[in-house]
Amino acid sequence: MRIPIIGGNWKMNKTVKEAVDMVEDLKQRVGNIQDVEIVIFPPFTALKSVGEVVKGTNIGLGAQNMYWEEEGAYTGEISPLMILDIGCRYVILGHSERRQYFKETNEEINKKLKVALSSGITPVVCVGEKIEERRRGKAKKVVEEQIKDCFKEITLEEARRIVIAYEPVWAIGTGETATPEQAEEMHLFIRNLLKDLFGEEISQSLRIQYGGSVKPANIEELMKEKDIDGALVGGASLKADSFAEIIKKTAEISKISSSLRSKNE
Repeated sequence: MRIPIIGGNWKMNKTVKEAVDMVEDLKQRVGNIQDVEIVIFPPFTALKSVGEVVKGTNIGLGAQNMYWEEEGAYTGEISPLMILDIGCRYVILGHSERRQYFKETNEEINKKLKVALSSGITPVVCVGEKIEERRRGKAKKVVEEQIKDCFKEITLEEARRIVIAYEPVWAIGTGETATPEQAEEMHLFIRNLLKDLFGEEISQSLRIQYGGSVKPANIEELMKEKDIDGALVGGASLKADSFAEIIKKTAEISKISSSLRSKNE
């Protein structure tokens, strides 16, 4: 059974104090939940302080990006060794905003992915189409190209440790959300693509999150879909109450699914 993973991508938000206060609140709300893998991705400035707060809890810590070299003359970049040093065990790679605003390519994401895996960091690799690509019927072609290019030269054993976040770009920060049916269709497409690349076992075990205006109001319908294994949450992860509600609803659905699966076996 795939354990759902709920990630909170804070993007460029929160001072150190705001970040610490929010996580202290979140701990009180979800500290006893074990049916969901919880990860938060604060900005770089808050990682160390937040890491101290979540140490020893059920909340994992991740970075929003990293460079593919361990050290060197790369002004402004952060290396995998640096994020490991402050307690990060996850990293987001290839977020649509990185692709759009900073012109990150699939080839660059592939370099980062290889280094994250070799460093023992769990990568959350983001893929997704723009609205014009979906309207032209090219959504699946775009996502397939992203996955094939980003996963180039990744071994079977490495692939097991990757999390994919499917983010329809038109639904990020817009208030629009892909319908559960639209999201499931793409998640299933991705899973079948993974089967072609890595085989049945890995395609069925690798987790695929949904990202794109996820809220407490829509998480239940999304999580009821067979191939959706959690969510990468943006705005709703900036407040402890809304993020905790998403996590709790996901845990409830996970328990129900697990119970039904046990009865059928």
